Amino acid sequence: MSARDLSLSQHIAAFVASVAGEALPDAVVHKAKQHILDTMGAALAGSAALEPRSALAVMSADGPGETLVWGTKQWLGARGAAFVNGVAAHALELDDSGGCDHSGAVVLPAVFAALSCTARPVSGRELIAAVVLGYDVGRRVLEACGGYSAHNGYGWHSTMTCGVFGAAAASARILGLDAARTAAALGHAGSFSGGLWGFIHDASQTKRMHTGRAAEGGLLAALLAREGVSGPTQVFADAWGGFFNAFARDTREPQALLHELGETWKIMRCSIKPHASCRSTHAAVDAALELMRERPCDPQRLQGVQVRLSAFVANMCGGRDLRNLASSQMSLPFAISSALVNGHAGLAAYLDPARHDARVRAVMERVVLEVDPSMSDLDEPVITLTLADAPPRSRQVLTPLGDPGNPLSEADLLAKYRSLAGIVLDEASAGTLAQALLELEQLADARILAGWLKGEADARPVLR
Repeated sequence: MSARDLSLSQHIAAFVASVAGEALPDAVVHKAKQHILDTMGAALAGSAALEPRSALAVMSADGPGETLVWGTKQWLGARGAAFVNGVAAHALELDDSGGCDHSGAVVLPAVFAALSCTARPVSGRELIAAVVLGYDVGRRVLEACGGYSAHNGYGWHSTMTCGVFGAAAASARILGLDAARTAAALGHAGSFSGGLWGFIHDASQTKRMHTGRAAEGGLLAALLAREGVSGPTQVFADAWGGFFNAFARDTREPQALLHELGETWKIMRCSIKPHASCRSTHAAVDAALELMRERPCDPQRLQGVQVRLSAFVANMCGGRDLRNLASSQMSLPFAISSALVNGHAGLAAYLDPARHDARVRAVMERVVLEVDPSMSDLDEPVITLTLADAPPRSRQVLTPLGDPGNPLSEADLLAKYRSLAGIVLDEASAGTLAQALLELEQLADARILAGWLKGEADARPVLR
């Protein structure tokens, strides 16, 4: 079959199966290692959170297996571990964004579970390639759905709907599947897709499950393909039952799936999060922090905090429900108020009882959200502080900290990792793991990494 006769999914599959890990540009390899380190830090800390513990309790009913549950000394079957580790990676809202959206929390758990399903050595360089390809495929599917605001605006949570394709591609690469079986895995992934934004309305914890479900679904898709179970080769086709026709009928841009394939690597657009909240709050937090650094003031002198923002961001992050960690991390008013009172919007500000701080609640009462119809969906908010004895001051941060255009320093990235991994690992273990991940391309067999991911999550207080 010639290249022009291949379907969209077959084109992608042929690329995933054939591109050489050594062909990845150095900058892409470096970026991938940063995101692997960052995701592992988020997941290790997340293993002490409530949702992954609940997920582990459910999956443990199937008995022990061959795949480590990160941050613990427990082992599950590959699918169960992919699910629990995916939940843990997203449990604290500190995993990366800008891919499918939360690519790290989807791709890494699937990749490490796939490692435990193969008898052949998988080099660190090959693991990096699988991760990069997983990020690439997940993001390309989202862009072919019309992009983040279009797809998510219809109520789909792209982390799961598109992320399952990235997990399938990455798992297929680790398992060494050829192009035909990789295409079958992508075909299966289309039927395993799903995930709604309904969690946003009532402080439910379902959002945390989406990364785990996408990781598990992608892994399962690849395992079925390895066993010879066929999947639809026309899964993205413009036809009844095709993915774009079902999930993005009015917004689809199928050509985006292959645009600059192998030239533009989608991991390069992904962000690493310095704040423990939804990425759509980060620019506003940065703006508030900048205003306070320029002219520090007692929050009690604040008369008002005006936030001019798009309707899309207001709908996603305009809530003020602080009843649990999941809901508070989706609240733009809380993120801004924490920044103004505490000088940060890090994890410590969101944990119980800190999120019930009366000072933060008092500032929240002065936060007014004003939807600006002229703003595009993903335009960053404009923050205006009004003090009792000074003229109003406004700020809009166009490129928030952690974005590729305003990256965290290497020192800050490592400090974030150490602070999170240290919740369940001792200092020496956290340091050994960090060194191994930052020198990942030198590993002869990446399966050795599992031994460095064991921790004491079970003995730690529940983060909630």
